[in-house]
Amino acid sequence: MSSSTRPILAIVSLVLIAGALLLTLFVLIGGGSDHNPTNQFYFLEATTTGIPNAAPTTRWTLWNACSVVNGRNACPKVHPAYPLDPPRNFGSTTGVPKQFIGTHQYYYLTRFMFAFILIGAFFGACSLFLGGLALCSRIGSFLSSALCSIALFFQTITAALMTAAYVKGRDAFKSNGMHATLGKDNFGFMWAAMACYLIATVLLCAGGAASGSSGRPKESRSGGRMFFGRKQKNNHQRGSFIDKETAVDGDRSSFERNGA
Repeated sequence: MSSSTRPILAIVSLVLIAGALLLTLFVLIGGGSDHNPTNQFYFLEATTTGIPNAAPTTRWTLWNACSVVNGRNACPKVHPAYPLDPPRNFGSTTGVPKQFIGTHQYYYLTRFMFAFILIGAFFGACSLFLGGLALCSRIGSFLSSALCSIALFFQTITAALMTAAYVKGRDAFKSNGMHATLGKDNFGFMWAAMACYLIATVLLCAGGAASGSSGRPKESRSGGRMFFGRKQKNNHQRGSFIDKETAVDGDRSSFERNGA
């Protein structure tokens, strides 16, 4: 792979990283903003009619358990790292599916998810800023790739925690005879961001490898030709000098025999 492909790989990688950050931003804003279209993003929607202090339909986001008005989130307050924990969310266990009662697994899964999504976004932003060096530097490609791989690691953990918590939560509501659906937008955004980080990491590594291998074989081959060419030339000159010495010795020997 020639070094001329490095800028192309770097540009594609930067676009992918920027796309991953944009998707992550949509998830972070969803539930924290009343503006369209982010007020339609959520992780889980469930019918909560029989639960005291709950709206007829509730949507869980990163910031609150929101009611639904005209198909949009209506979140009265904003609480960062808001957990999926109906007994804690509504202050009652009445009407809550039994899978949520007496356990904190949903609470910790969704709380840690919020922390990991922020960490992944931070390293993704650092990789994007250093990605400019990948356009002209081998070191820049590898540094940006390393940061992008860290973002990929935390984004993968975030997507896994999200899937585990909210899929189990949906199944818990359904087992209790309550309608529940997953937020396809947020799920698609999170897994798509992970895929973007993965592809960007591979492309940045390929760009660094391409810049490292470019030009060296040609220099080596040309250097080898020059070296061996000089060596052959020196051997030829040395051979000519030896032949001349041999001829002089032969003439001297013939002169001595004639004189004798």
